[in-house]
Amino acid sequence: MPDNSVTVVGNLTQDPELRFTPSGVAMARISVAVNRRWMNRNTNEWEEEASFFSGTCWQEMAENVSESLQKGSRVIINGRLQQRSWETQEGERRSVVEIRIDEIGPSLRWATASVTRTPRRGGDNWGGGGRPAARPPGPVARETYGPDEAPF
Repeated sequence: MPDNSVTVVGNLTQDPELRFTPSGVAMARISVAVNRRWMNRNTNEWEEEASFFSGTCWQEMAENVSESLQKGSRVIINGRLQQRSWETQEGERRSVVEIRIDEIGPSLRWATASVTRTPRRGGDNWGGGGRPAARPPGPVARETYGPDEAPF
């Protein structure tokens, strides 16, 4: 089955909104403005256009986004387009296409950033267990790395 992928670079229009599901899973919503500027060759004037996209991220990434980014931050987002539908209280059908965020970080084109690694939580890949895992020994040089494994 084909997958879709999208990369968006823009500025957050508001602070990330951090919420928790009833079972305690963190979810952050973001809204980003993508500005496009070009020279109109007919009028020799600059023209501008803005598009607005919303996105969601989950679990530890949601908490990190909420702590690290704020309104106005220039970000690079990589994710998948996902459509969601619902029915209003009046019985009207609504739908929206959002970005399901796989990766997000600050753009370093016009800024600097300091990165602080968060300790991994014990348990499964979704942060279960709730306690920090023991810190692993220093990096080990290897010839190959898995597709989801960082070489550091």
